[in-house]
Amino acid sequence: MQRHSDFTPIRTILVPFVHDGPGLHALDAALQFDAKVILVGVVVVPEGQSLSTGAASARSLRRLLRIYGRDKRIISKTQIIVSHMPWQELSILLQDENPDLLMLEWETHPTALRVPPNEMLSRPPCDVALVRGKITSKPKQVLVPVRGGPHANLAMRTGLGLHSKGVTALHIRRPDDPEAGTDAPFKGLDRVLNQMPEVQRHFEVTSDAAQVILEYAKKADVVILGTTIQPITSSASLGPVADRILHDASCAVIAVKSGRPMPLVVDESSGMEAISILVDKWFAENTFHADEFSSLRDLAELKKQQGVTISLALPALNEEETVGKVIRTMRKELMQKAPLLDEIVLIDSDSTDRTREIAKKEGVPVYIHQELLPEMEPRRGKGEALWKSLLVTKGDIIVWIDTDIVNIHPRFVYGIIGPLLINPQVQLVKGFYRRPLKVGQKMQAGGGGRVTELTARPLLNLFYPELSGVVQPLSGEYAGRREALERATFYSGYGVETGLLIDIYEKFGLQAIAQVDLLERIHHNQHLEALSKMSFAIIQTVIRKLEKRFGRAVLEDVNRSMKMIRHDNKGYFLEVEQITEYERPPMIEVDEYLKRNK
Repeated sequence: MQRHSDFTPIRTILVPFVHDGPGLHALDAALQFDAKVILVGVVVVPEGQSLSTGAASARSLRRLLRIYGRDKRIISKTQIIVSHMPWQELSILLQDENPDLLMLEWETHPTALRVPPNEMLSRPPCDVALVRGKITSKPKQVLVPVRGGPHANLAMRTGLGLHSKGVTALHIRRPDDPEAGTDAPFKGLDRVLNQMPEVQRHFEVTSDAAQVILEYAKKADVVILGTTIQPITSSASLGPVADRILHDASCAVIAVKSGRPMPLVVDESSGMEAISILVDKWFAENTFHADEFSSLRDLAELKKQQGVTISLALPALNEEETVGKVIRTMRKELMQKAPLLDEIVLIDSDSTDRTREIAKKEGVPVYIHQELLPEMEPRRGKGEALWKSLLVTKGDIIVWIDTDIVNIHPRFVYGIIGPLLINPQVQLVKGFYRRPLKVGQKMQAGGGGRVTELTARPLLNLFYPELSGVVQPLSGEYAGRREALERATFYSGYGVETGLLIDIYEKFGLQAIAQVDLLERIHHNQHLEALSKMSFAIIQTVIRKLEKRFGRAVLEDVNRSMKMIRHDNKGYFLEVEQITEYERPPMIEVDEYLKRNK
């Protein structure tokens, strides 16, 4: 309960939960307060190891935090900090979250966060509480030693914030203090405590404050005291009195320190080393697994809380063998069983088989993208279909998956929706997967695909190294927020995925992109000539992006034709084929789109 308005109640407590490290005891202590508890996951990667090795630990930690997040008192942050030295990043997060109290476990948290206790408390980012021992539910007696100084108010606030039956304020002065034996140093505090009959007060004059506190602590369940305000030299010391109480008290102890502004953290890394660290960190923090989002009930509840709508747009070209099963699977699992999708729409590229007929029989709206926006010259290509799908869908979140997936499963959709629902900073989510390839009569596990590994990823590593951690930049399974997608440039053909990835990065930054492991994907593989054309289009796309970056034209019309090598019974010959990657403007600039949204 709130004791008095002069003691501002503790409403939010942040607890860092370190993978395979401390956090549980601090959480137990935080839950003894009438406050919201913010859980932040931290993965500490040993020096010398790539930060990307923390991805599995981050995934495991997110799963654990979701379990704790079922408690209505707990807010589990979904963004995990992965770092060699996480204290600086945690300090920045604390400035953003601005909790009333940072709850840490004495000794174990400073060690896990790679920071000496005295350094942690010399300029804390907020009010800090170090907990030693287990605090029992609703402790009977809380002892708050008050020795003056700037931490007395925080110690009393912390003591009053606990769900306890009684609080004792122990005022201690030294014998050589000219005002010892009087309550003059505590006038301000007493003015408030006089209005709190439930707080008992005792005065002691002693040269051994620690011993007196230890004697009173024998009758207490928790001792809450301030750390020293004097400069200390030992990295493990919090001051002589606090050190002794933390080591010798028979009950639980909370040592507190008032916060001061933290200086901005300056990253002294430079060049490729800094980019490598950035990418490794992004990979660990923003790489998810579809299994993390398999609870469709939880996802649907998140969607409901956020008041967002979700559209599934299916681009298709002659996919009669698989399109029906794709639609039935998603409608049954993600509309009928769980209200995750609000609509399913087929965007056809003028198929010549039964693709559209099958989709109509399944009851979904069907559009031929060449017939949309007739005032614009129609173009061929998947990118054109994706761009125009913005026009015929309504969702705040738009999901695209290919319709040639043989082993279709709802994870291909809920997996890429998940990061958008748990992290408002994420604007685009890419799927990745294992791609078994049939070689002769055997199936071999593939990586990111031949074009991905031989063209797309080398180009990104070369010109956009910040995106080098994206496992499969060309995957056809991805989702984004409409507000971001409608501001992006779309390429009409094979370059659409690469161009969109670069565009979102340039407009919103690396942290706006996430990726999800969708396990295995089986689909029809394309022949080598088609892959060559795809590579040619992707190279054009990257060069076009670089032209905008540097303000200099590189490609000419002649660069848009590709000589294909053919062979027949007469021998080899050349055949020219036009493979041009055209751009479409951001949909937010198209009049018909703007009229539709009025």
